[in-house]
Amino acid sequence: MAAVVLKNVTKAFGKTQVIYGMDLVVTDGEFVVIVGPSGCGKSTVLRMIAGLEPVTSGIIEIAGRVVNDVEPKDRNIAMVFQNYALYPHMSVRENMAYGLKIRRMAKPEIEKHVARAAKILELEGLLDRKPRELSGGQRQRVAMGRAIVRDPAAFLFDEPLSNLDAKLRVQMRLEIQKLSRELGTTSLYVTHDQVEAMTLAHRMVVMNAGRVEQIGAPLDVYLRPATAFVAAFIGVPPMNLLNGRIGEGVFTLGNGLAIKLPQNAPRPPAGTEAILGVRPEHMEPVGEPDAALALGVETIERLGADTLAHGTFDGHPMVVRLPAEARLEAGTRLALGLVPDEIHWFDPTTQQRLEFAPR
Repeated sequence: MAAVVLKNVTKAFGKTQVIYGMDLVVTDGEFVVIVGPSGCGKSTVLRMIAGLEPVTSGIIEIAGRVVNDVEPKDRNIAMVFQNYALYPHMSVRENMAYGLKIRRMAKPEIEKHVARAAKILELEGLLDRKPRELSGGQRQRVAMGRAIVRDPAAFLFDEPLSNLDAKLRVQMRLEIQKLSRELGTTSLYVTHDQVEAMTLAHRMVVMNAGRVEQIGAPLDVYLRPATAFVAAFIGVPPMNLLNGRIGEGVFTLGNGLAIKLPQNAPRPPAGTEAILGVRPEHMEPVGEPDAALALGVETIERLGADTLAHGTFDGHPMVVRLPAEARLEAGTRLALGLVPDEIHWFDPTTQQRLEFAPR
């Protein structure tokens, strides 16, 4: 096991900059998830750590050694890819053993490593099968087994579950969690799926357009997003964000329509331009006199455990999370109040989080 450290790492393809000065420390045994939308640069970061892409500038260290000019095979890392990358003509046993075989490891040692990985991943009964005889989840476990047998300093996962169906993804997330606890190996995991990031990570790195927006424990990122981008990206459904100006006890949108703010809610001084953020679960039905706003309900999602009401407030799309038993129909107006301690503020220019003491 070992730490993985990035110091002011940048990457450019010709004149196109794709990674801007990234700093990251993944401590020994830590499981860090890099999450962000497609094209944000997360897989490029992983490939630079693996040595599959050269670094334009900056330093990458693995186990205290600078590896910028070290060949991928000599970095002592193991990578699990999105597409499994198994040899179709080899058995599960042969696929898992191949990397050790080309390293000229003794046959008894190879068998010992394969048996250990097969036991951890519950592949013992599948060792003589070919990849075509396996399900998608089983193939991905074989790909992870091939990485485990190497006993690397760090694991790199590049969207390993994206080819699986929803049910298998849930199952494999649980297996990866279990694997992480058992092995305790330093791991970097890349995904665009925020649910994977929230459930797997010790810490998560939220990226946007080649830059790190926030690094922190999943719950901290969810409860206190550092930027408006993080607020909108992390959370299902995403946070509702509205642009406007603070008045005396109200938040006025650009067209003059006002949202009534709770009396004791933290907020910027009157006259400040700001972005107001509130999560769908932090709005609640109230009587008309106490309402902060009235949502015009357009569509309803009944999810069993709860109900999502989608609509607009003066043309701005919004969503509110309600109890499963909520009686609501499309075309109605829903009076909503805001939970005072769960209102978020962001600077409309920098998009950075703003903090204010309760009134």
